[in-house]
Amino acid sequence: MEEPKPEFHYEDHPDHPCWKRWGLKNSDRYNTFLGDMMVRVEDGTCRVRMLPERRHSNLGNNVHGGAMLGFIDVALFAAARSFGLIEAGTAVTLDLNTHFIGAGTIGELLEARVELLRETGRLLFMRGLVMQDDDPVAEFSGTIRKPTKR
Repeated sequence: MEEPKPEFHYEDHPDHPCWKRWGLKNSDRYNTFLGDMMVRVEDGTCRVRMLPERRHSNLGNNVHGGAMLGFIDVALFAAARSFGLIEAGTAVTLDLNTHFIGAGTIGELLEARVELLRETGRLLFMRGLVMQDDDPVAEFSGTIRKPTKR
C-alpha cells in the first residue's frame, strides 16, 4: 500500500497505547468537528473511538443524530484504511444505512465496531455497531467505492 496522504494522521496515538490516531491534519474540514479519533484492529474488527462533546449534542443533551451519522461515515473510512484496503481521502460513500437504537451520552466514549463483509474490485461492503460502554447506540451498514487508479 502507498504511504498515507500527508493531509491525514494515521500514526501511533500519543496518549493511548495500542491505538492509532486517525484524522485530518487540516482543521478547517468537517472531519475535525468530530474531534480526536482513535482506531485499532483486533480479531478482524476495526474499533473506532471518539469522545462526544457539548458541540455534538442535541437539545436533549444527548449525541445529535447528525453527529452520530458523521461519526459512522468517518468510521467506515478509518476502518477501510486500517484494514489496508484504501488510502484515506480518495474514496466515496455510496450508501449508509443506520438504525438508532439508543441515545448517546455526551462525555462518554463512543466506539464504532466495523467489519468488512466483502471487497470487490471497486467496492467495500461494511457493517457495524456503535457502542457506549456495553450498550448499543446504533447499527449501520455502508458501501464505499474505492478510488479510481490513475
